Amino acid sequence: MARLFRDSTSSSRSSDLAAGAGADASAATTAASSRTPPLPSPLPDLGVPLSAAELRATAYEILVAASRATGAKALTYIPQSASAAAASTSSLSSSIHRSLASTAAASSKVKKALGLRRSSASPSASSSKRRGTRRPATVAELVRVQLGVTEQADTRIRRALLRIAAGQLGRHAESLVLPLEFLQQVKASDFLDLHEYEAWQLRYLKLLEAGLLFHPLVPLKKSDISALRLRQVIHGAYDKPVETEKNSKLMVELCSAARALAGRSLIETFDECHWADGFPLNLHIYQMLIEACFDSEDGAVVDEIDEVVEMLTKTWPILGINQMFHNLCFAWALFDHFVMSGQADIELLSGAGIQLTEVVKDAKTTKDPDYCDILISTINSIMGWTEKRLLAYHETFNASNIDSMQGIVSIGVSTAKILAEDISHEYRWKRKQETDVVVHSKIETYIRSSLRTAFAQKMEEADSKRSSRHPVPVLSILAKAIGDLATKEKTVYSPILKKWHPLATSVAVATLHSCFGNEIKQFIAGLTELTPDAAQVLKAADKLEKDLVNIAVEDSVNIDDDGKLFIREMLPYEAENVMANLVKAWVKERVDRLRGWIDRNLQHETWNPKANGENFAPSSMKMMQIIDETLQAFFQFPLTMHSTLHSDLTTGLNRNIQYYVSKSKTGCGTQSTLIPQLPHLTRCDVGSKLFKKKEKPQVLMKRGSQVGSITNGASVIPELCVRINTLYHVQTELENLEKKIKTYFLNVESVDRSTDELNIHFKLSQAACQEGIRQLCETFAYKVIYNDLSHVLLDSLYAGDTASNRVEPLLRELDPILRMVSGIVHNGVRNRVITSLMKGSFDGFLLVLLAGGPTRAFTLQDSQMVENDFRALRSLYIANGRGLPEELVDKASSEVKNILPLLRTDTGTLIERFKQAISESSGSTAKSGFPMPPVPAQWSPSNPNTILRVLCYRNDEAATKFLKKAYNLPKKL
Repeated sequence: MARLFRDSTSSSRSSDLAAGAGADASAATTAASSRTPPLPSPLPDLGVPLSAAELRATAYEILVAASRATGAKALTYIPQSASAAAASTSSLSSSIHRSLASTAAASSKVKKALGLRRSSASPSASSSKRRGTRRPATVAELVRVQLGVTEQADTRIRRALLRIAAGQLGRHAESLVLPLEFLQQVKASDFLDLHEYEAWQLRYLKLLEAGLLFHPLVPLKKSDISALRLRQVIHGAYDKPVETEKNSKLMVELCSAARALAGRSLIETFDECHWADGFPLNLHIYQMLIEACFDSEDGAVVDEIDEVVEMLTKTWPILGINQMFHNLCFAWALFDHFVMSGQADIELLSGAGIQLTEVVKDAKTTKDPDYCDILISTINSIMGWTEKRLLAYHETFNASNIDSMQGIVSIGVSTAKILAEDISHEYRWKRKQETDVVVHSKIETYIRSSLRTAFAQKMEEADSKRSSRHPVPVLSILAKAIGDLATKEKTVYSPILKKWHPLATSVAVATLHSCFGNEIKQFIAGLTELTPDAAQVLKAADKLEKDLVNIAVEDSVNIDDDGKLFIREMLPYEAENVMANLVKAWVKERVDRLRGWIDRNLQHETWNPKANGENFAPSSMKMMQIIDETLQAFFQFPLTMHSTLHSDLTTGLNRNIQYYVSKSKTGCGTQSTLIPQLPHLTRCDVGSKLFKKKEKPQVLMKRGSQVGSITNGASVIPELCVRINTLYHVQTELENLEKKIKTYFLNVESVDRSTDELNIHFKLSQAACQEGIRQLCETFAYKVIYNDLSHVLLDSLYAGDTASNRVEPLLRELDPILRMVSGIVHNGVRNRVITSLMKGSFDGFLLVLLAGGPTRAFTLQDSQMVENDFRALRSLYIANGRGLPEELVDKASSEVKNILPLLRTDTGTLIERFKQAISESSGSTAKSGFPMPPVPAQWSPSNPNTILRVLCYRNDEAATKFLKKAYNLPKKL
């Protein structure tokens, strides 16, 4: 049978026989106790080897004696043989039994008070049916069966009580030392086995020793002669059978010493014997009686509980038990049976909680030290069991048993309140508000402990889920698991815990936040760079933190400042800031590394068309590959601020690309070194020298902002073509890169589609490439015209005799250059290169006509040849429709085309045009002379400097006279 408190001494077979425990009852007891181990006993050990079976036998004897003495009809004994008793009992009609069971169940005050439902059939009936035995016909028989006492033992007890009553007429049971009476009245002939009789005698001696020597109600003095004599007698009787004859020396001494000790009292009393009411022997015995309230098979409270409890109260005077002790023992028994049921019988748990409220009331009204001691011990035992489960309630409770959690929490809180408020007198001053603090503190302890335990388990699970094939960072897995744990806490456990702590959810998420915070802070402390794994962890941490904070905020919406306490407890992880700082450092490191790479590689770049099949610098391809890989790595970071940090990266990459473009143009020359200076204006005469030997040339105005440098020696045409191709390749790759970036952004969840975050371009770099290509095209044209072809243009075209030095040599040298350009330069930029070369050749052609030096002199008749040469030069670039578009050629040659009519205009007309133009531009008159007109940025037929130059190179007398008079220009130098 399940027990309320466990005794440290195991029962022997002889003890079971002495107690009269039948084989069927022993089997039932073993089965019930083996379901789940009972709670540790809160009672101290008796110090006497009394087994549970011996205590049950004693308890039943006291119950029968107390009930008979009060005249209870149910326990009235009618002498008969054991077989006759069995036959008489079995002859009771089943209708009487059904009436007893149904009436008890329907009207049970105890069950109603405990919130227990009525069973469909009497537990005694159902358990008897399962055991295959007859059903108890009375409550008394039910109690006997529940306590495991056989009918033969019951008969022996009742027969002995009749003998005792005959000799002690009119005396109450509480005035008798029952062990002495039974020793004298029960004979060896009442037993079938001598060893059983001897064990039965030994039990009474141990009871006397426990009740009068070890645990007396009235404390013993060391010099108490009765105690010394009783101890000697009992120890002597342990070695040999007791002679139970009344006049035997042993019995006389035993009775004398025992009655002397039992008759002592703390106050003056009459006719009372204190042999079983000493603490804790009385509770050890009474806990056996309490077991009669529970079915020995399933542990449920019997439907006849009211009648059983009424019977138990008859033993209170003998055992010194009162309502408070009964309430405490019954509360313990209810909870213990709930535990032994495997926590399946929720009604027992609920009943234990209700019974504990009675215990709380009792504790407030008593100062009994014995009660307080057992109360503290009992409450500590219950609390120990509940807290073991509540401190790890995630392990204890799941969907199958979550219904029991509320009851167990209620028990845990009640026991905590009892210990804090009701037992220790130093706490009696606590007000209700302070008691609430105790309750809140206890619930917080449960939550924090359980979640820390659950967190540790999740860490182990996260580590075990890592795969060598997909090595997801452990903290990322853990963050997801903690988020799920928080959700489960909010939906499953917090609704139960909120009954005692309105901010249970906030406590939970604050605890989880702290647990994960310890891990993430260690992780952050070890970060030196932002890897994709590190970024994934930080993002997971940021998401988890936001989820936890949101749960806490929702939980504290209707709470005052207390709600903010737990939110303030959640110190930020700063994951976003950490990511931002690491990304900035990562961006700077990548940008700086790329800058160094550009410096190293461009120093050794050969700009050789044969370096690869694409005719552009290998360094440009490698640079764009590095940039692409950098962007890919950046967008692999699971960040929440891609757009913000991407602008930093784009800015840095933009600067590096512009730096590359700038370095790609370095050393190609400048405009001042590529375009030759204009010679002094003078009256040109073929054969005369333009400059005197020691005369310094005038500083002439620059024409535009061209860049480049003139280099003598080998042609740099292929190199320039490769540089142009390189910048065009970079420009094209930037356009492709922008498309990739848009795709990257579309795959990033954090981007706000309503903003301009997707409109991030390498505009500055593209503009730098565009400008670089333009400059290199002009440099290419000037190098070809003024360096590579200067011998057929500046040195020989129209020099000496116009008719003898026409444009054909220039055209012959331009043709292979154009073929070279077509073979090297990319299709996308080829026309731009040829257009620049065309413009350069037209500029050079005009330079020969307007500033060709003293070796050039043109007559009106020469104008036709010049126009024919000009048309031939235009035709070279049109190439019969295979070259540049004619409209583009027309636009580039418009300046030359506008000037050529001046060559066929007569000298007088030219002079008049000049005078009008100089007058309009400077307001000068003929009387004051003509100022020297400045060189224009662009040659024009209406510009005075342009007209003056045509006159200077006009080979006739009228021009000579005008120039002599207007500017004192000599005919010859």
